[in-house]
Amino acid sequence: MGAGAIGLVVLLLAAVTLQAADVPQAVLGQPGVYSVTSFGARGDGTTDDTEAFQKALNEAGKTGGIVFVPSGAYLIKGHLEIPSQVTLQGVFQAPPSLTGAIRGIDVANYKGSVLLAVEGKGKEDGPAFIFMHHDSVIKGLAVYYPEQDRKNPVPYPWCIAGEGDNCSIVDVLLVNPWQAVDFGTRPCGRHYIKGLYAQPIKTGIFIDKCFDVGRIEDVHLWPFWDVPLMKDYTYKNGTGFKIGRTDWQFIHNTFTIFFRVGFHFLAASDAGPGNVVISNSGADIGPCAVLVEKCQPHAGLQFVNCQFMAGIDIRDTNNGPVKFTNCGFWGLPKETINHARVLGNGHVIFNSCHFITWDAENKGEPCIYSNGAALTVSNCDFMNADKKQIVLGENQKSAVIMGNLLRGGAKIENKSKGNIQIGLNAED
Repeated sequence: MGAGAIGLVVLLLAAVTLQAADVPQAVLGQPGVYSVTSFGARGDGTTDDTEAFQKALNEAGKTGGIVFVPSGAYLIKGHLEIPSQVTLQGVFQAPPSLTGAIRGIDVANYKGSVLLAVEGKGKEDGPAFIFMHHDSVIKGLAVYYPEQDRKNPVPYPWCIAGEGDNCSIVDVLLVNPWQAVDFGTRPCGRHYIKGLYAQPIKTGIFIDKCFDVGRIEDVHLWPFWDVPLMKDYTYKNGTGFKIGRTDWQFIHNTFTIFFRVGFHFLAASDAGPGNVVISNSGADIGPCAVLVEKCQPHAGLQFVNCQFMAGIDIRDTNNGPVKFTNCGFWGLPKETINHARVLGNGHVIFNSCHFITWDAENKGEPCIYSNGAALTVSNCDFMNADKKQIVLGENQKSAVIMGNLLRGGAKIENKSKGNIQIGLNAED
């Protein structure tokens, strides 16, 4: 057999090997690829594997590489630090659910790469369970807090935190963290979060001090660890996204449910407010879907093709544009009076949206109440025929309400002496 034929056979055998096993397992032993089990990790749910994990991560950090976590339940009594240009990778190729395992099945029945976090119970301000440095990655893992109390949840430090550009979280499940992802306490530019399912109790994802285009997509935040108990707690106390300063942030295909606030845009950031484009996303069943304290006046916030079963609250501290395009609003809880309450010096726009099921207790409250600088409502469908559509307060400076479908006739109340333009609306 010639050298060329031998080389072809070797390549074919290598291809078969890669198809027959996980890619990380196939390349174990190659430069830059390490298994935590080679450093003494047991994955039996009772042995403390912290030291073994950190040794593997430190070794990979010398040259950059992958630390592979085979299937098992790995008890981590301390915390982990991922060096720059290192990936901590489990076996999952998509975010798992682990629904059966997290409801009382013993650790022998965990499937996949599961980390058990216990450090910092009862306090928020300790080190994060996993801390990332620039260009590091967490992929294919699940994290579970086995000592968290369903009936009386207690604080823990952040589950994942980062510092530096290009931190990435891909195909990860965070079962029941008190706080899920902190990419805001320290600068984390160009962060990338894709395929994150999390059931945070207090806070889902915190973004701040991001000065260069962060990206978040395919994120699912809801309390399915224990829906009857956790939904009540998060409904009163939880926030899905907390967003301060971020420049050119893109958020796509995300979902929150049972949070007091779905998307909270902060005024208190030391670095200033942010600008964000949010598309194909939703905030379901909560008092407030979107709370805007402040956004950047030159760029602001854009919601495109989104759905909301909670209210929009634009505070008087806001001075930037907030735009809702092709969005659906329905199903408000009783404690949320209006689909949107608009204050502040920014321009708020609703275009090609539809609204239904507001003023559940029939108190004569409008779908949209505005008493700020500028409001535009155009090409929208107000689908409840017996309810008031819009009220403009005494301090409303300007408004354009045009080209809308007002079911049951126009029920618009204008208390303003500002520049208000209302016309070309169809009354069905």
